[in-house]
Amino acid sequence: MRSIEALPRFRNLDELVPWNAQSQVLECVAVLPETASARTYCFQTPEESWFRYQPGQFITLEIPLPSGPVHRTYTLSSSPSRPMLIAITVKLQDDSTGTRWLFDNLQVGGRLKAFGPAGFFSCHTWPSDKYLFISAGSGITPMMSMTRWFFDQGRHCDIAFVNCARRPSEIIFRAELERMAARVPSFNLAWVVSEPDPYSVWTGYRGRLNGLMLELIAPDYFEREIFCCGPAAFMQAVRDVLNAAGFDMERYHEESFHAPVTDPAAVDEPDDVIPDESKKARIRFLDSDLEASCHETDTILSVAREAGLNIPSGCQFGVCGTCKVHVRSGQSHMVHNGGIREDEVEEGYVLACCTQPIGTIEVEV
Repeated sequence: MRSIEALPRFRNLDELVPWNAQSQVLECVAVLPETASARTYCFQTPEESWFRYQPGQFITLEIPLPSGPVHRTYTLSSSPSRPMLIAITVKLQDDSTGTRWLFDNLQVGGRLKAFGPAGFFSCHTWPSDKYLFISAGSGITPMMSMTRWFFDQGRHCDIAFVNCARRPSEIIFRAELERMAARVPSFNLAWVVSEPDPYSVWTGYRGRLNGLMLELIAPDYFEREIFCCGPAAFMQAVRDVLNAAGFDMERYHEESFHAPVTDPAAVDEPDDVIPDESKKARIRFLDSDLEASCHETDTILSVAREAGLNIPSGCQFGVCGTCKVHVRSGQSHMVHNGGIREDEVEEGYVLACCTQPIGTIEVEV
């Protein structure tokens, strides 16, 4: 049995000082497996300082690669309401050299230089009574930091939390989030997966996050401050859904995996395609040898019907896939609800009921 003198001495916060980021030293005190490809690394300072930051911020670690040190940013998954340590949660990707080094080399007792914390992707920057957190993969980390903050504060906060993953087994923080949701009535949790795990049953949402799912998960999302984090294509899809619905994008905020910034003025506005009702467009129906003028906000299906053409259709809001057509050339904009596969989109197919022409396009109809 260990003696009292051998046990770690826990000091009062009064005896400690905030972490000075300029000291740039963190010591790994725990490595926690989250999924098969994700781990949480917990850090303290050698001087046992306490940490002060905003939930959702990131730090920069200096990774000592054999070819020379590189700097990589990692969002803090921990909450400042638990100030004795900070934690990052990372998911291993094929091209992530920094994370690969962490997986292969960083163990308890290891030390790294660090800079930060920094960033403004935080509920402290955009306070609200109601939030919608949307994430994919390891983009869940800033949402976890903010959710832990609210949960630890014990205050009422209305949060709709949506996370997308390839499979249920790849959902990071699933058990902890479900425990929190079970104890807080105003915390609405939803998972969306691309496919179930082999030999298992999945009864939640499946497929790609779309407008219909969003309506079911958070019917009042127009009243919420929305935070989004994930791969660029995922965030683009979320913006497309919100733009098509007419959401006030001043209340939408996103964090990139690759380019976090520290100044709101330095954020590049997404160059999203938003059909403009005042702009003219034209559709050439190649198989029928017809051409029709229209506006960018008109759908291929509606223009075809005006021209007397019959494109088979069913639901007319991008679910059934009946109105699938091939766009031979030109730029179009589609916001669907799961009625078409990604490989079909890459081949140039669209759903006529929810696709709008940008300029002149040619369609095989």
